Amino acid sequence: MKYEFLEHTADVKFRVYGKTFGKIFEHTALAVSEILSGGNKVDPISVKEVEIEGSDKERLLCDFIDELIYYLDAEDFLVSKAKVKVKGNKLKAKIFGDDALAYPGLDHIKAATYAEMYVKKKKDGWEAQVVVDV
Repeated sequence: MKYEFLEHTADVKFRVYGKTFGKIFEHTALAVSEILSGGNKVDPISVKEVEIEGSDKERLLCDFIDELIYYLDAEDFLVSKAKVKVKGNKLKAKIFGDDALAYPGLDHIKAATYAEMYVKKKKDGWEAQVVVDV
């Protein structure tokens, strides 16, 4: 399982899993795509490249999600998936997606929050939990 949605009273909470720290970000992009598209498949037609630096793992993940939201709000670019490399506190990603205008009725994420957020190394990989304000 790459990610799962969890119960939350007002916002959307999900947990992501990955064999590597970078996979956490790739699976987060899939979860964000599902939230925004209402579960519809988004075609990976074009690509954006992004570099992010964060002070800690949670900050890096939060900033990554905010970057996905920015592309939707500012450039009508809807994420489909991502290919991510992380080294230390720096992330480089190729974000694949499509023109958001081709997907009517999109949902919206206002921001990622630190409420209930964590990123941890487990014996069999990595796990992170995120709550996004919708």
